[in-house]
Amino acid sequence: MRRFLSLILLALFTLAAACTAQRAEQPLSAAQNAAEIITVYKSPTCGCCSDWIAHLKEAGFTVEAVDRDDLAAIKAQHQVPARLQSCHTALVEGYVIEGHVPAKEIRRLLTERPPITGLAVPGMPIGSPGMEIDGFTPEPYDVLAFTTGQADAIYANYR
Repeated sequence: MRRFLSLILLALFTLAAACTAQRAEQPLSAAQNAAEIITVYKSPTCGCCSDWIAHLKEAGFTVEAVDRDDLAAIKAQHQVPARLQSCHTALVEGYVIEGHVPAKEIRRLLTERPPITGLAVPGMPIGSPGMEIDGFTPEPYDVLAFTTGQADAIYANYR
């Protein structure tokens, strides 16, 4: 009887493991893949924008880079305040990402889904993703959450 129960338990365990492995091997749906796509509007000649895109790809995002000679229209269309502007503007799942925002904070944004317009790292602080420069000490910077018509809030800080 013990042997019989052991065989049943072994069979159930094997079946559960097989179902779990099969579930893990299933490809992502189109909706899941779409959730990982970030569209980045950038200057065609900006090296730091390309470095930031590499940072996003290393973090697992799919990036669609769109080169534009004039980014002012994109920033205006997506209501990025002048005080927060940087060298590139990105869009992901209805949020605006301005400047060298770390991928970690974008993931947090997509998980928490706060009612904001987006995140920004104003300017181009040395040491932020895409702005790592050998021989230069990283500058402290804040990732700001912004919402049209409201005060900015610190979302994360890097010191």
